[in-house]
Order: sequence, then C-alpha cells, then structure tokens
Amino acid sequence: MADLESIAQFLSQSVVASTAKTAEAHLKALETQNGFSITLMHVIASGNLPLATRLAGALFFKNFIKRKWVDENGTHLLPQADVEDVKREIVPLMIVLPGNLQVQIGEAIAVIANSDFPHKWPNLLDILIEKLSPDDMVTNRGVLTVAHSLFKRWRPLFRTDELFLEIQFVLDKFASPFLTLLKNVDEQIMSNSTNQAKLNLLFDVQLILVKLYYDLNCQDIPEFFEDNVQSGMGIMHKYLAYENPLLEDLDEEDQPSVVTKTKAAIEELVQLYTTRYEDVFGPMVSEFIQTTWNLLTSLSPQGKNDVLISKSLHFMTAVTKIPKYFEVFNNEAALNSITEQIILPNVTLRESDEELFEDDPIEYIRRDLEGSDSDTRRRGCTDFLKELKEKNEHLVVSIVLGHMKTFFAKYQEDPANNWKYKDLCIYLFSTLAINGSVSNPRVSSTSILLDVIEFFSKEISPDLIGEVPHPILKVDAIKYIYTFRNQLNKSQLIQILPILADLLQSDQFVIYTYASITIERILSIRESHTSANLLFKKSDLAGSSQVLLTNLFRLVFKQGHSPEKLAENEFLMKTVFRVLTTTEELSAPFAPETVHQLLEIVSIICKNPSNPRFSHYCFESLGVVLRFNEQSIPEFLNLLMPKFLEILSEDVQEFIPYAIQLIAYCIEQLPSGSALPESVSQLSQPILSPSVWEMKGNIPAVTRLLKDIIRVDPNAYPDLVPVLGVFQRLIASKTYDVNGLELLEYIISFMPMEKVQPYMKQIAVLLLQRLQNSRTEKYIKKFVVFLSILAHRRGSDLIVDFIDEVQAGLFQQIWTAFVINTLPTMGNLLDRKVAIIGILTVITSGSQFNSKYSHLFASSLEVLVETTASESIVNMNTDYVDLENLEEITTFGSSFSRLSSIGEKSFDPCPEVDLTAGVRSYVKDALLAFNEKTNNGLVSLAPQLSESAKVALHTLGFG
Repeated sequence: MADLESIAQFLSQSVVASTAKTAEAHLKALETQNGFSITLMHVIASGNLPLATRLAGALFFKNFIKRKWVDENGTHLLPQADVEDVKREIVPLMIVLPGNLQVQIGEAIAVIANSDFPHKWPNLLDILIEKLSPDDMVTNRGVLTVAHSLFKRWRPLFRTDELFLEIQFVLDKFASPFLTLLKNVDEQIMSNSTNQAKLNLLFDVQLILVKLYYDLNCQDIPEFFEDNVQSGMGIMHKYLAYENPLLEDLDEEDQPSVVTKTKAAIEELVQLYTTRYEDVFGPMVSEFIQTTWNLLTSLSPQGKNDVLISKSLHFMTAVTKIPKYFEVFNNEAALNSITEQIILPNVTLRESDEELFEDDPIEYIRRDLEGSDSDTRRRGCTDFLKELKEKNEHLVVSIVLGHMKTFFAKYQEDPANNWKYKDLCIYLFSTLAINGSVSNPRVSSTSILLDVIEFFSKEISPDLIGEVPHPILKVDAIKYIYTFRNQLNKSQLIQILPILADLLQSDQFVIYTYASITIERILSIRESHTSANLLFKKSDLAGSSQVLLTNLFRLVFKQGHSPEKLAENEFLMKTVFRVLTTTEELSAPFAPETVHQLLEIVSIICKNPSNPRFSHYCFESLGVVLRFNEQSIPEFLNLLMPKFLEILSEDVQEFIPYAIQLIAYCIEQLPSGSALPESVSQLSQPILSPSVWEMKGNIPAVTRLLKDIIRVDPNAYPDLVPVLGVFQRLIASKTYDVNGLELLEYIISFMPMEKVQPYMKQIAVLLLQRLQNSRTEKYIKKFVVFLSILAHRRGSDLIVDFIDEVQAGLFQQIWTAFVINTLPTMGNLLDRKVAIIGILTVITSGSQFNSKYSHLFASSLEVLVETTASESIVNMNTDYVDLENLEEITTFGSSFSRLSSIGEKSFDPCPEVDLTAGVRSYVKDALLAFNEKTNNGLVSLAPQLSESAKVALHTLGFG
C-alpha cells in the first residue's frame, strides 16, 4: 500500500513543469494498489501539507474517480473495501476543506453519485441531513455544497421515470429540512444586520440554498414547493431587494459581493419559475418585475454587477415572451423608457471593454463571437431587445432608429471623441436587423424594415477601407461583414476579400484576428442552405492562397515562441485550415513549405499543449495537405515521421491520436501488398501494447492504423495472438465493440486463412457470448455485417461452420433471430449492401446452408428481396463536413478527436457493386443464375412466398 509521504511527494512534484510527467507516472503506478484512494484523501485532508500539494491531490483524486470508479457497465473497478472507505470518508472530508478543494472533491462526489446514488449509496442523504445544524453555518456550508454537487446533475438531464424517482427520493427526505434551514438563515440574517463577519457566512449559505432551490425545482415543481411557494419565493423576493452597506466594498470594481451573487442566482430561479411554473407563480411575477426593473435602473456600470444585470435581463426577456406581461411594456412610453434606462446604458461600450480590447484581446474576441459573453450586459440586452422587437417590430425599430439618428449626429460633430456613439449605432442596427438568434452562425433572414446593404455602403464600407478614430470601429466594420456575409453576393464578397487580406497586416491583434475569422467564414459559405457545395472554389483563391497562408503563419509566430502564447489564437489556425481546404490540390507548389511550417508549430506546442482547438486545426491542416497532395505522400511521410515518433516516444497524450490518424491515412494510400515504410513498420509491435489501448482517446486511431498495417502487410504479424488479444479487449466494450468487429473484418479479409483458422472457434465463442450477454443494436448490425463479409470473402459455407462449430444447430437460431431480422433495419447504405450480398451468397451458393438449413430459404429470400426492393433507404454516408455544426473541440481528454480532413472510409469488400441500383442489379442477376442452376427452383418456390415478396421480386425485374 502506498504511504502518505510518497503520494504527497509525487503530488508536490506534479505541480513543477520539469518533474510533472514523471510524478504523474509514479502516481498512476501507485493508484493500482489497494488503499490508494483513501490514502490520497488523507493527503488532501492534511493541514500540514502545502495548499498547492493538497490542491494537486484533489485534482488527481477527481480525475482518478472519473477514470476508475466504474466501467461502462456501471461495475466498480476499485476493490470493494476501497469503495466503502471512500463513501464513508468523502463527505466529512469535503465539509472541512477550503473552498477551492471543495470544488474538486464535489465533482468527484458527483461522479460517484452518478453511478451509485441512490441505489448503491442510500444512506448518503441521511448523512447529509444529520449534519445540518441550526447554528453551525460553517458545517452547513460544507453539507449544502455537497448536496448541490449531487443535485445540480439533474439540470441538463432529459425527463425519465428513473430520474423522477431519484428526485422524489431526495424530496421526501430533504425538502422539509431544506425549507427549515432557508427560513432559519433568513431569520439570522435579519437579526445579525450589523455583524459583518456573521453576515458574510450566512450569505455564503444563502447563496448555496438558492442554487439548491433551483436544483430541486429544475425538472418540475414538486408538490412541497408548490404548497410553500409564498414562503419560499417570498424569501427570494426579500433578498432580491436586500441592501446592506456592510457587505459591499465600494472600492471593488470587478468582483461581485456575495449578496450580488445571491441576487443573480435568485434571478435565475425566478426565470425558471416564470417560464415553467407560471400557473403557480403568476400572482408573484409582477412584484419580481418591479424589483428587477429597480435593480436594472440603479446598479452601477462596474464589472462586479455584470452577472446580476445579465441574469436580470434574461428574466425580463422571459417575461416579455409571455403575452400578458408584455402588454405592460407594449406602448411607446414604456418601450422608450426601457430603451433609455436599460438598453442603451448596458450596450454602450464601457472603459473596461476598451481595457479588455487592449490588455486581453483574445478574451475580447471570444466574448464577442463565441457566446462566452452569455453573462455580460451586452448579450443580455441584445436578447431582451430582440424579444421586444419580436413582439412589436415597427414600434421598437422606430424608437431605436430615433436614438441612432441622434447618436450619428453626435459622432459626426466630433468623431475623435464621440466614436463610441457610432459603435453603439452599429451594434443596435445589427441586433435589430437580424431575425432569429444572434448566436446563430449564419444570418438567414433580416428585418424588412432595415436595409443591411445600404447601411453597409453608407456606414461600414468607409470604415473598412479608410482611417477610423478608434480601432474598435475597424473591428465593428469587419464584424458587420462577418455577421451579414450571407446577405452579400459573391461579387461583393470578392471585392471585400482583398481588403480583409490587407487587414492581416495590421498591428492590432483584434483587427487581424477578426479579419482572419471573417475570411474563414466567407470561404465557408455554401451555395445555398441545403447545398454541400461551397460558394468559393479553388480557382477563386488561385493567385492569393499562398500569400494568405504566409501572412497567417507570420501572425501565428508573431505571438511568441512559448507553446502557450503561440497556440493562443486558434482563429488564425482555423483560417489556415480553411484556406488549404478551399485551395485543394492547387496548394501543391507550396505544400512542402506549408508542412514545414505546421511541423514547426507542432514542435513548439507539443512541449505544453494548451489550446485544444488550435492543436486540432493544426493537425487538420496537415491532413488537408496530405489529402490533396497524395502524389507527394512518401516525401511528406519522411518529413512527418520523426516528429510523430517523438510525440509517441515522449507520450504527448494529447497529440498521439492525431499523429496516428495521419500515419494511418498515409498507409491507406498504399496498395495492398506494398512494403510498409520502415518508420511505420517499427510501430507494428508497439501499438499492440496494452498501455496504448488504455487511453480511450487512442482507440479509434490505433484501430485504424492496425487495420491498415494488416491490409498492406499481413506478414507484419506472424503471431496473431496479440492482435486477437486487442480484438478481444475491444469486443468486450460497449463503446468500442464496433472497432473490434472492424478489426476482425480486416483479419478475415487480408490475413492468410491458414493463419486465422486455428482461432476461428474461439473468435465465434467471443462474438456469440457478447451477443447473448450484453448485445446492443449497433453491435448486432455490425455482427451481421461481419458474417456477411466472412461469407463474401471466404466462402458461403464457412459462415455455417463458423457458428455450428460452437454448438450444433446454433446457426438456425442466430440466422433467424439476428441476421434476417436485422437486415430490414439497416439504414447505412454500405452496411445494407454488404449484408444483402452476404446473405444472398449464403442462400444461393452455400452447400452447407442448402443441405442443413434449406427450410430457411423461403423466409430468408422474402426478407432479402423486400429489403432490396425497398425505397426507404437512408444514406448515412457523406463526405460533406459542416464545420459550423461540428462538435466543438474545447478540451483535451479521453474522448477521440477525429480529423475530418482525412476521415476514414468504411471498408467495402465489394466496391464494384453500386450502393443502390447496383445492389438491385446484383441481386437480380444472382437470383436468375440460381433459378437457372436449380432448374427453375425459384419459380417453383414462388407459391410459398408472401404477396409482398412476390411484388418485391417483380420490382427487381424478376418474373
């Protein structure tokens, strides 16, 4: 068992860059020992150790629990004694920890609860409730923090009976003590109005109580809370209007006080009640509207109030959506008052925004473009204004345009000092012009009351090409193009692109980054919303792509050569990827230089991978160069492999899946029977190591490479046992079973059969055990595809022997229960084609099938011809990748990050047969041949067939 001192020493080393990797390796070696988890918890609890060591321990513990608590089937991976020890000690531990450690342990508790609560941890709630106290608010704060970490899991979940049973289980025990404590804390706040220290502690508890109020009501309003709505929400209303100078630091500008945080949480709760439970909460809504209005018109413009103002605006937006409440605002006086007192003050650029522009430009961009400004005043006001416009467009637009006219006049009087008025006008115009969500990646519809093109010509174009009194106005001009790019035609965009390219030369970070982003988005425009074809073709960039890339790489390296700084601006790298994607094979003359640049970037960032999106688009860019310069792949592989082997040898886990995918793609371009490059062949044995397959993010990529090596050089694995060991590992997993079956397809298709034959019975047993014990729909479909490939590639008799060797007569059960029943449900065209051809091969040319299972012929034929003739085919295969709707890469982690530029093509054992018409023709020809071979055997069988099968045969052109 690992001792406390050793674990503490490794944790302290893990926070030092030079020793971090070694220390983490030692910790992962220790985590396999019994008692590791509880010893690690004792390290975290030890007040004698430095806080940095304890925090490293809390982070490691959280990630350890995520990795090791349960497998994908919900089975505990730790020894049962350790499981019970952790459950017994983790709640008391968290309660006494400092706040930053509590957060990490709280997440670990949430992971444990996700699998164990309430069924495997039924006493957890009792433990928490027992520790609640009417007086000990320090303990209460810890207990409630644990409870919130448990119950907040419910917020994003879909409604299920199981979820509601869990919530009811909690409510039955927790609701009454919760409300009692809420009332108790309220009373103590009132009676301690002059005790600053006590008030701060009480409001810490109050804030968590408000969050718990939301948790307990997030799915539906429980009867208990409905019965107590007046007392519970009455307390919420009191604290929305609460003021106490003792709890406000007048010198603090950015960090909200605990009272402000509490009010923001209350606004979130009130929004939930207004939108979901208005039938219960309706009589109280007006009070909250008035109090929220008072807040919005009285709070200072300091950053510390941003979240509260944002949440308040979200509530007002929700209110506006309900007709009876909107009617209060639906007149010129009220809307003008809202505009003047709420909208304009909160969308006007503040000094702090200018400081952010100068001091943290990348954060300025992310807030503005990515929706990370969801808790900012501007975004809250934007949503509120758009909702008001939605309800009364003519009146709202008229009022705002009136104010804009005044602002434009002030700007014209003194542009140098009044430039913010123009920024405000552009923002307001854009908000009103867009129909639909402002966060939508493409604006598909604009207001008929506003002319987007005229505004561009009059107000935007001069700022785009001329001097401006402040660089933010240049950014506004670029962002206007970004926002309304779909409203501009191609000839207009062609004129704009060189201007944007010139702006890449700007010294202003935000300007050249916005220019880069807008170039990328323009090049992403489709010919129509339903088209996969891009508006801009490679010929449009024929003379400019190299210059664009040169400027973009210059900007990437301009940031500095530290890994973190260089990788800071993912927007530039995404534009590199887009330019290369648009240019296609026209990049050939400068492709070697592009690869050199990208590899230099990889060399730098692999020292400390810090920005997942930057890294992803860097490797995507390498993939694009390979994809459109296949004739140069051998040369590129020679350039890539030294760096990739370094990534593998130094175990840069974040980049290993990317490197493997790129290597695999290069191998896929080689014909079967080619010699593997030496640099790749030396990987053939190491990739079989169990440690490689422990990282879940590696599995799809390494499976792909292993399959490719088997296809190109089957002799790379003279001993098949380790390869089959990988197959066995994958097939046992519900997540990666398909990868295991795909590997088996390659083994069967490309390995010499005499090498595979000794293991066929064992393979069949593994497949059928999984089919019996824990089958899933995707597993069954892939299993049917495998059997079909086995029949097609190795002979129709082998499939019968393959199953019957496990148990005599078992083939009939598998064939009828799974193979034939599954065929009609296959929506993927390739899988459907393979299955049809495989099944057809078995029933028409299999001597084993015809001698032992001929009674299955008619029923099999019926399903086969009806499926083949069916028009209800859904093509799940497409090469079109819509980057706007791709799942966003936000973190490095255990999930696999697929490179879309070099996506793996599915294995097609019969490429000569077209996916649709070709299948019908193939089936018709095979049935005609079978009928002839059997002396009209098919015709004689016709009376046994159903009417639908006869119709299907006729549709196929038979008979």
